[in-house]
Amino acid sequence: METGDRTRIVVYYAIWATICAAVAGLVVALIHTWFFSYHPGRSAVIETLFSGVVAAVGIAAGQGALALVTGGMLSRFGRTLQYTLLLGLLIGVFDFVMYFLQMVVPATELGWTPDLAIATAAVRHRRP
Repeated sequence: METGDRTRIVVYYAIWATICAAVAGLVVALIHTWFFSYHPGRSAVIETLFSGVVAAVGIAAGQGALALVTGGMLSRFGRTLQYTLLLGLLIGVFDFVMYFLQMVVPATELGWTPDLAIATAAVRHRRP
């Protein structure tokens, strides 16, 4: 497989992972807005939904960037990404489950430091 083909696969994978993560975040933002938040008026509903969507898209962009960097590094070492469609879907499902769990049981939110440590460990110990 040529370098250009591998690079294209990595870029498509990063875009797909971002889309899957963003959709999961959007679904959870909708669930949170309609079932778990108090909103005294229409503007509060819009503000709650908008802030949830912005947070979800921001996190999805970060996950897409991480997928791009990780895939690029694997590509430079001559490794190919296999099952990228499935990997993107798994990212979306994992995000949905974690967002939902943290929404229903807020004590499960670990904070930024452990979250980043877990993401780093997952990237470093990934075996293709």
